[in-house]
This record gives sequence, C-alpha cells and structure tokens, in this order.
Amino acid sequence: MAREWLGPGGLPGLQNRWRVALRAAVGSTPIHSRLNAYKVALSREWMKNDKGTFMTFPETEVLTSLVARVFRIEDVTADHPEEGMQWRYRGHLLNIDSVSAFDQLAASVKPYGLTPLFRLEKGEQIIYLVNSPPKQKPSNPWVNVILFVLTVFSVMLAGTFLAGETPEGPVSADFGSQILFWLKYIFSGWPFALAMLGILLAHEFGHYLVSRYHKTPATLPYFIPFPFSPLGTMGAAILMKGVPKNKRILFDIGVAGPLAGMLIAIPVLLLGLYMSSLSTIEPSPNSFIEGNSLMYLFAKYAVFGKFLPEPASFGGMPPFLYWIRYFFTGQPSPIGGTDVFIHPVAFAGWAGLLVTALNLVPAGTLDGGHVVYSLFGEKARKAFPYLIGIMAVLGFFWNGWWLWAFMLFWLGRVNAETLDQITPLDSKRRLVALLVIVLFVLVFTPVPFSLLTA
Repeated sequence: MAREWLGPGGLPGLQNRWRVALRAAVGSTPIHSRLNAYKVALSREWMKNDKGTFMTFPETEVLTSLVARVFRIEDVTADHPEEGMQWRYRGHLLNIDSVSAFDQLAASVKPYGLTPLFRLEKGEQIIYLVNSPPKQKPSNPWVNVILFVLTVFSVMLAGTFLAGETPEGPVSADFGSQILFWLKYIFSGWPFALAMLGILLAHEFGHYLVSRYHKTPATLPYFIPFPFSPLGTMGAAILMKGVPKNKRILFDIGVAGPLAGMLIAIPVLLLGLYMSSLSTIEPSPNSFIEGNSLMYLFAKYAVFGKFLPEPASFGGMPPFLYWIRYFFTGQPSPIGGTDVFIHPVAFAGWAGLLVTALNLVPAGTLDGGHVVYSLFGEKARKAFPYLIGIMAVLGFFWNGWWLWAFMLFWLGRVNAETLDQITPLDSKRRLVALLVIVLFVLVFTPVPFSLLTA
C-alpha cells in the first residue's frame, strides 16, 4: 500500500505542507515488480536513515531539494518502505546530460544510505530513491585458480585426442602406470590448449577489465572443466557483483568480451588453417565434421582458394542453392568430397568463433542480450519468442539448439538492468553495436557439428 506522506502515521498537516511546497498532489503509484531486485533486509519501521534513526521532516525536505537540483519535480510518491522503496519522483531532468545528473544525485544521497534509480515509464521520466544494497563479500580467488588449473589439464587432454596421440596396446590398470601414461601423452595437447585458453582468457578478461574500469564489481573468471569432451571445457564466466550504472557501461562490459576474444581467435584460426591440409572425406560412424559460419567459410577460402567442404557432386542443384542448403542444414553429408583436416590450433580458432556466436545470441544476460537491451531497451524483449522458435527449428539439424532453447527459456527472459535507464547509447556505441550485430551474423554457425555418415 502506498503512503502519501513523509513520516510515521502520515500526518495530514505535514501532508498538506508537502503538497504546497511541491505545488503538486502526492500520488500513490504502485512500485513496479522489477524493482524487487533492490529489496534489502529492512525493519518494517518507517523511513530510517543509514544511521538507524528515523528520518525527520527536515531530512526529507533536504532529500527532495537534492533531487530538485537535477530534476523538475511534478509529483512525489512514497511507497512500500518495508521493501526498500523510499520515494518516487515524476518530472523531467533539468539538463540533457543525464550521466552528470545521475552522478550528482548519487553522490548527494549516498550519505543517507540511498541510491537513485532513473527510469522511463510510459514516456515519463521517473526517479526512485531506494535503500542502497549492502556491499557483497569478496569472492575467494582460490576457487578461480583451482578451476583454471583443472581446465588447463582438461583442455590439454582434449588436445591429445585431437593430435591423434593414443596409446598403443593396453594400459596397465595400476595407479603408477596410469600417472606415467598421462604424463607421457597429455603434454602433446599443449598447442590446442594454449590456443583455446588464450581465446577464452582474452574474452573473459575483456569483460573483467572493462568492469573494473567502470568501477562495476565483478569476479575473476570461473573456468569450467569438461574432461573427455571435444573442447575439454564448457567455457568460462564472470559474475557481476554490482549493478552497472547505465546502459553505456552495460554495453561496454558486454561487447568487450567478444571483441577481445575475436582479436585472438582470428589469427589463431588463420595460423591453424595454414598448418592444416586437404584430404578426401571418408565415412566414419564415430567422426564428425565441424560446421560452417560465414567467417569460417571465407577463412578457408582465403587459405585454400576454394569453398570447403567441396562436394564430390552438387546432385544436379545449382551451386548457390546447394551451399544455402548445406550451410543451414549440414546436409547432404559431403562424403567423397574434399575438406580441410584441421590442425588442433585451427580447431581452437574455429571453437573461438563458435563460443563468440553463442555468447552473442541476443537474449537475457548473454553478451548479445546486453547489446540489444542497451540498444533497444525493453523493445528487445519482443524478439525473444522468435529467437526460441528459430532455435527450435534449427534443433532438427543439430539437437544442441534444443538444449540452448530450454536454457534460454529458463534463464534468458531477464535482462541485466541498470541504475540509470534514461541515458541512451551515444552515437559511437550505436555504431559499435551495429558492427557487433554484423559480427554475430558472420560467426553464427547454424549446424556446429554433424556426423560423417554415408
């Protein structure tokens, strides 16, 4: 229930004095549910300041005067103090420089234990003053170190299989022989591990360093080992422990990872392709062929002078239609044709493109979700059902998309919000956003893997 005044009990005399001072009626607009993320552990006592004492009427006048320095107030509402909500101001910013206005107001109300939220609601500018969230405890860096070391060995193990290093004959089951076996073979996977982890490290530290630059608390990267898988890892992630100040900062953090990762992935891919060779594709029930993105397709053309895999026959179809069909379905399997048998370093570069594409999927808290939310705001949510539908269709050609659709339906419907949602992207960031969307189109792989079956 909204309370229409500024102190215990809602005293009518003070309420009238408040209305006169603001020359506007005090409303009772309910607080939107999305602000529940800012709830903190509060007592149900009304309007306490950061020192644990009740705010008096002069203190509330001071707060409103601070808001009035940057905002032309039309009305004010006090709602749900037990949920951490203090005041809601409706009006217009006095200055078009909303970044400076937010910084000024945030510094002014900080001594009161409050944080401002800038919002656009039905075309109107709103400022909320809410209780500042408590500082989070620092994470234990040893967890990051241990996970990274485990991932290094897991990725090196994947590299040994990619390099074709397998034992000849049976391996003794005793512990000592097993250790000697792994020590002998696992280090042959270092080229793949160096390339793969270099791409992932660049990606994650791109996020981390930009978060630090913008003073948004974030954890070190958490690497996820995945032994006996093609890549040896499920990637890595950092956790944002603070709320980005505005969409510009959210955008910077979101695009830093993919762009930094691509700076490593492209030269790694080209170097690996130069170390690879062409050969005829033979059917094998336990083998797979990596899928094409536009960037991977053109990278192979740049190195080998032909689009690969080159089929033995187009089956009477025009080449253009054949490639459209193969690109989006992975069919028909190019058995008997020519393809690049990629070096482990090239495979790491290809995986870097795939990881970038998956992170740039425009949904939820993925990097692509940050980009489209920063660019289009709440309108970006309207594309979510179509995205799920596209993944459901692509799942008939690579069932991994069904898993992604399920994960996004579960986790991808919530975008990372910012304290200031009034400040838009500037022209330079809008240009970068369009370039990132183009990058997503270039690295998106409709069918990442397909089996080599006759």
